[in-house]
Amino acid sequence: MKAMRYAVIACAAFGIAVAGPIQAQDKGKAKERAPVTKVLLENDKVRVAQTTFKPGDVSRNQRRARVSYTVKGGKLERTSADGKKVVNERKAGMAVWLEPDSDAVKNVGKTSVTVVTIQLK
Repeated sequence: MKAMRYAVIACAAFGIAVAGPIQAQDKGKAKERAPVTKVLLENDKVRVAQTTFKPGDVSRNQRRARVSYTVKGGKLERTSADGKKVVNERKAGMAVWLEPDSDAVKNVGKTSVTVVTIQLK
């Protein structure tokens, strides 16, 4: 019976010793937030969505070819699969054509950025 108690105590102590450094690593990393996307219209022909990126928000999606219209501008950093980074300054009222991609898009500015995307199906 004593041996069983010692085994349980030893396992608990080991678990605490291992979990401590793991929790410490988590505290050092900021959690990545995704932007808020609201579908404005969707049917069998088109999808129109509004996405708002707060500072630091990151979008990691597989995206189709689309038109992107900037409602509220700012700085968005695109990181491609090969690690290449490009910062784009988007101004309100600007519309751009974007080819399909799976880039990570991050708001690196100090203000929120809002875009409306239009994808044909």
